[in-house]
Amino acid sequence: MSPREVAEALLRRWYVLVFALVLTAAGAYQVLHPAPRFLSSAVVVLKPPVTGNQPNQLTNLQPPLATLSYGVVQQLESPAGRKELEAAGVHGAYQLIPRNSGTSATPRYLIPSLQVQVKGASAAEADTAVSRVIDVYTRHVTALQEAEGIPAGSRISASVLVAPSAALVQGTRTRALAGTALLGGIGGVLATLWCDRFASRRRSPEPRRPAEELAAAG
Repeated sequence: MSPREVAEALLRRWYVLVFALVLTAAGAYQVLHPAPRFLSSAVVVLKPPVTGNQPNQLTNLQPPLATLSYGVVQQLESPAGRKELEAAGVHGAYQLIPRNSGTSATPRYLIPSLQVQVKGASAAEADTAVSRVIDVYTRHVTALQEAEGIPAGSRISASVLVAPSAALVQGTRTRALAGTALLGGIGGVLATLWCDRFASRRRSPEPRRPAEELAAAG
């Protein structure tokens, strides 16, 4: 279609374009007035048992602990793990992120600390969900050691380094508004052109069959 034909089709089906603009305006209103969302975050670390040579557990964080922590993370990110977290009351979007120690000298994921993040409709809901994820994570760590028959005094323990704390999630409204306007404009034009073509096809007469043409000629 030429630009002139497109313009004529838009003028003929202006009501479709107006309807699309109304829907776009409604979407833009939702973008400018979104429902509040909160992101809660906490940090948990696996600590080895206390020994005579290492009375401070935090000074003996070895790479095998990070491997164990990552294995538990994989269990919780599996379909069975997601069902377990859902049964525990974790219904919002969540992330389990292995963390580094924060120093440039430490290789990635060498320190067995884990950042737990959960989104919720309120700060209390998000904080509660993070605590439940940590509880399930701790149960898995304990269950793995119980299955191996490790004595209670020699077991690895999970400790919360940073307590759950929620903050309001604030997105970039201008970017979201621009995306809504772009999608609404393109969708409105395409819908208008489709409606115009559909209406034109319904108005055009159907081609005659050969038998009908012979009967008309006779």
